[in-house]
Order: sequence, then C-alpha cells, then structure tokens
Amino acid sequence: MRIATWNINSLRARMDRVLDFLQRHEVDVLALQETKAKPEQLDLTAFEAAGYEVAAHGLNQWNGVALLSRAGLSDVRTELPAVPSFPEDGTGVIEARALGGVVGEGLRIWSLYVPNGREIDHPHYAYKLRWLEALRAEGARELAADADARVALVGDFNVAPLDEDVWDMEAFEGKTHVTEPERAAFRSVVDAGFADVVRGDHPGPGVFTYWDYQKLRFPKREGMRIDFVLGSPAVQSAVTGSFIDREERKGKGASDHAPVVVDLTF
Repeated sequence: MRIATWNINSLRARMDRVLDFLQRHEVDVLALQETKAKPEQLDLTAFEAAGYEVAAHGLNQWNGVALLSRAGLSDVRTELPAVPSFPEDGTGVIEARALGGVVGEGLRIWSLYVPNGREIDHPHYAYKLRWLEALRAEGARELAADADARVALVGDFNVAPLDEDVWDMEAFEGKTHVTEPERAAFRSVVDAGFADVVRGDHPGPGVFTYWDYQKLRFPKREGMRIDFVLGSPAVQSAVTGSFIDREERKGKGASDHAPVVVDLTF
C-alpha cells in the first residue's frame, strides 16, 4: 500500500495537481493539510470517480485536513482527544487540524496540520506545544492499548527537528520551528513509539519538504524538512520504500510543500 502526505495549500486551487499526483504515483491513501475550505465548498466528485473515498474536515478558509483512500475508509474522527482550542481564553474553537481514519489492513492514519506557532512570544506558540502534547498522548494511548497497532501520524508538523532540517540555522535565530521546546515536543511523539520512516532512506542535510514562495527559496534550495510520516513499530517494520516528490514543488501553481510518499507491505 502506498500512502502519502501533502500540505496542498488550498485544495480548491490544486484539484488537478492532486488528481495527477494520485494517478502518476498510484497512491492508495493521501493525507492532505491546509485544504482551506469547508467540506461543502469542495467538489470531490473527480476523486470519487477515480475510485477514492474522501473525508474532509474544515471550518473556514484556514487550516483544513482531508483523507483520500482507495483502500477503504472507516472510523473517521475529526479531532484528537484533549487537543486545545484556540484562542485558549474560552472563546476559541477546536480548529480543523486533525482527521483520522482506518484504511487498508487496519491502518489508522492521521492527517495532521500542527499549529505554526507564529512567534516565540505569541499565544500561538504555547498553543502549538500543547497541541503536540495532545498528539503525543493520543499516540501513547493507542500503543498502550495495543503495542502492535498500525498507526501513522502524517502531515505538516511545523517543526524542523534537527539543525540539518533547515538551510541555515542562523536565519532562524529567535524564530519558531527550531526552538528546543518545539523540538522536545516533536521528540516526545517519537519517544512514544513513532519513528520517522523516511529519514533513514533520505538523510540530510539538504533534504527538504517545504520552500517559502518568497526570495526564490526553491531555486536557491533554501528549504525546511517539516513534513513527516511517523509510524508505530508495526508500521516501521512494514516500510519497503519512500521518497519526497520534489518535482511537485515546481511549475506554476505549485504548493509550497512537496508530497512525502511511503510504501508499506503488511
């Protein structure tokens, strides 16, 4: 089974690119982030005609996550347990940042769009850390209930876990994505039993999944590795290959992220 994750940065703007990607790489399950739409605003008929079941979750023109599967799709969940709202002052909502479902041979896959954090002294930064703690807790709960559970936590984590995951650490001094609290929060998810199943085949430096639209970051190869497939032990042992489709970052109308693709054999 081939699974993939992709921050699409507006699904309505890139429907054709997603369809082409699915067909070109024969993807069985695709997790999308930053769809930027309510489900009723999306015309999903083309995906359904191509043989995919679709679950989408969005509340407004921001955030939004989706799952596309031609390997079955059941037990769909639209939020992580204990995930915080934003703002956290009692007026906020649970944002559309997580969507889980069971596909294939009992694989629970979560499409995740971790909060950006904005600035280190911004309330969004503390929210981001609490959001990652909720993710860690849910992952740990799944594996405590069944050590052999097939679980994949995939998506845009908005964290560069290692110095080599950004083109220049000096450029990120005093900024989010590379701070020790963020990296510690990411490591806590890994320590709960979820390993990065792509890095071993594609080590850095210089291996990225995101390039800002500004300042010619892509042609200058000034990117970040912030999109991941984190697998439970059962998923780790099922991996037969992986790649980052850097070609999808090229051309007119591209997302600022590249898809990450993993092959599994259970």
